[in-house]
Amino acid sequence: MNKLIIVPTPIGNFEDITLRALRVLKVADVVLAEDTRTTGNLLKHFGIEKKMLPHHKFNEHKTAEQIAERIQNGEKIVLVSDAGTPSISDPGYLLVKSCIDNGVDVECLPGATALIPALVNSGFPSDRFIFEGFLPHKKGRNKKMNELRDEERTMIFYESPFRVLKTLGQFAEIFGKDRLASVSRELSKIHEETIRGTLEEVCKYFSSHIVKGEFVIIVRGNSDEKNDPIAE
Repeated sequence: MNKLIIVPTPIGNFEDITLRALRVLKVADVVLAEDTRTTGNLLKHFGIEKKMLPHHKFNEHKTAEQIAERIQNGEKIVLVSDAGTPSISDPGYLLVKSCIDNGVDVECLPGATALIPALVNSGFPSDRFIFEGFLPHKKGRNKKMNELRDEERTMIFYESPFRVLKTLGQFAEIFGKDRLASVSRELSKIHEETIRGTLEEVCKYFSSHIVKGEFVIIVRGNSDEKNDPIAE
């Protein structure tokens, strides 16, 4: 295990963790966690006691090289994020790059991520898609949306409950209110739901319903339905 191990963690339901992930966490010397309190709850649930160190967007650029050196010196180090797979709209990229640049092997275990269940749940073409993650909050936001207006592939976005209505409204304005969309929230949790319809319809729905949890917005590409692979 003289390498960095990336361990995906459940996006909501603890039962989604893999047996392999649990085994790796048990033998690690150190677990790098986006939030040690969140990871601490996960480890406690499975009866695992481990030394944890914070590794997040505010310190990863300062500690990446040190961590790579510690792995070279024989420490078994595992990286997790609060939920899902590290480096996918979460900290991890800089550490992975630093390890590779310093000759340290990197292994990412397969596991939970929110974008794939939401994509499949949408019913939109999934043979070709693009993942945009979180859009810029301010600078470049409208420019990015306008660049995607004619994108023919299915588009996937992450959004927080604080901006989801604003984002859906902007999508309706730029992509067209009749463009089809699918919005999933609280994936794998008790209150999981997926709302499908036009951008105008899903915007109206969330304008009058509870807006809580993490959201995945799937927007159909700008293409004719008759060209769907399932329609051939």
